[in-house]
Amino acid sequence: MIIAVVDGLGGGIGAQLIQKLSKEITDKNIQIWALGTNANATSVMVKAGANRGATGENALKVCIAEVDVVVGPFGIIMPNAMMGEITPAIAECISTSKCRKVLLPVNQLHVELVGFENKPLNDVIKEAILLLLK
Repeated sequence: MIIAVVDGLGGGIGAQLIQKLSKEITDKNIQIWALGTNANATSVMVKAGANRGATGENALKVCIAEVDVVVGPFGIIMPNAMMGEITPAIAECISTSKCRKVLLPVNQLHVELVGFENKPLNDVIKEAILLLLK
């Protein structure tokens, strides 16, 4: 199984996901790919323990076609989220992919998610990891 962690900006959420996920994975057949919208985000995620890393719109489009699961903040499926780093093409590619998606309910400046309990990011990441490893 290949799990793609998608993040942008500083890559902090993706790095936290990868660090915690890496500690929980016991199956050597599971790979974690860090897919960043910029080189800094990718670098931070690779340093956190990803098996591979790729950067930019085209890399994300190519890699998403090969993965089994995509995990990241909710904004990765919203055009122009993350201060414009999520291009319409990236959002479309991820949202229309047939792979499983595990999205963290992290509010964007222009969108608020309702119906979710407001929890610390660390707790949300733990829940996401439990879902991923089911």
